[in-house]
Amino acid sequence: MATFDRGKLPSYRDLILPTLEAVASLGGSAQAAEITDALVDRLSISPEQLAVTYDSRPKSVIVDRIEWARYYARLGGGLDSPRRGLFVLSSLGKQILALPEGEAQARVAQLDREVRATVRREREAVAAPSSELVEKDGPEPRVPLGLSEEEDDDVWKDHLLARLHSLSPTGFEEFAMYLLRTFGLELTRVGGVGDEGIDGIGLAPISAVLSSRVAVQAKRYDPTSTVGRETVGLFQRDASAAGAERAVLVTLAHFSPAARKAATATTPTVDLIDGDKLCELVRQQQIGLKTVLHVDGTWFDRFDA
Repeated sequence: MATFDRGKLPSYRDLILPTLEAVASLGGSAQAAEITDALVDRLSISPEQLAVTYDSRPKSVIVDRIEWARYYARLGGGLDSPRRGLFVLSSLGKQILALPEGEAQARVAQLDREVRATVRREREAVAAPSSELVEKDGPEPRVPLGLSEEEDDDVWKDHLLARLHSLSPTGFEEFAMYLLRTFGLELTRVGGVGDEGIDGIGLAPISAVLSSRVAVQAKRYDPTSTVGRETVGLFQRDASAAGAERAVLVTLAHFSPAARKAATATTPTVDLIDGDKLCELVRQQQIGLKTVLHVDGTWFDRFDA
């Protein structure tokens, strides 16, 4: 067991605000492991500090507290978790990060008190931060878009594309990163508003033992517009310069035939995600969609006398 003084490690409450900051720095969404790695880096946690474990079990104290900070951030509404192990910065989380440092810390302390009071009122068995983690990263209810499966495909897709187009360029980039992460990509956010190069770089899983270095670019073009080969070619050059083996270009618009041809004419090849395909990926992952059950009365006709 490491001899580093456990009392000198930050508490889980001290780590809630850095957790929100870490998710923001990762593009607004991140997997649990990415958040842990980002916090270890941001807080300059040393190998000696990581090696400090509990007396009763071989669990890193600081990693455990990071997990509890993430858990309380989710319970308090600072993070959403649409699926296990994946987190996205909520509206409340963004509001907290927009506050001056002192006010943000005070708001986090209030959030922590509110969560604790709620837990006590509901008599949920939430252990202290030093206890075993039990289902802390479970799913949260998805935010409904307000559309049912009865509606025509073109209708709900038009609604979705319009909503995504109303996002800021940065917001659309963060959404695209989040969507790709739901398919297992491990991405680091790069670039920023007005950036013409790469928005994300990381690894895309090929199999259980293989992965490929991938570059991502998200363009919030008008859904009615068309992306030409020049945009694809420029992105290919940027991706190649970054050492990417594959590339993904996400947009709300359509791709011209020349753009689609250019995507596979040279390396790295570019997987093109236009507005229609983006909608299908969103439906596949059930992100921001609400399914409404309805009775098909004609199905029961077979039982009529």
